[in-house]
Amino acid sequence: MLVLTRGKGQKIMIGQDIVLTVVEVNGDQVRIGIEAPSDISIYREEIYRSIKEQNEFASKSELTLDQIELIGTLLKQKK
Repeated sequence: MLVLTRGKGQKIMIGQDIVLTVVEVNGDQVRIGIEAPSDISIYREEIYRSIKEQNEFASKSELTLDQIELIGTLLKQKK
């Protein structure tokens, strides 16, 4: 792991397309701004882990394709 020290307003470049900016430092919390291409997904770690767990659970599902299509139809009707 690379550990860097940055102050408010300073930036970190990741490759050519991603810029992290220290927006605010308040005690133990740091607010970070992220500039990245729209095709790059950015998640907080706990959200990423939740998505990953849900995807793993769904991949083990024993639903048939017909059942999945029915669920999709019902969800569209709720809108």
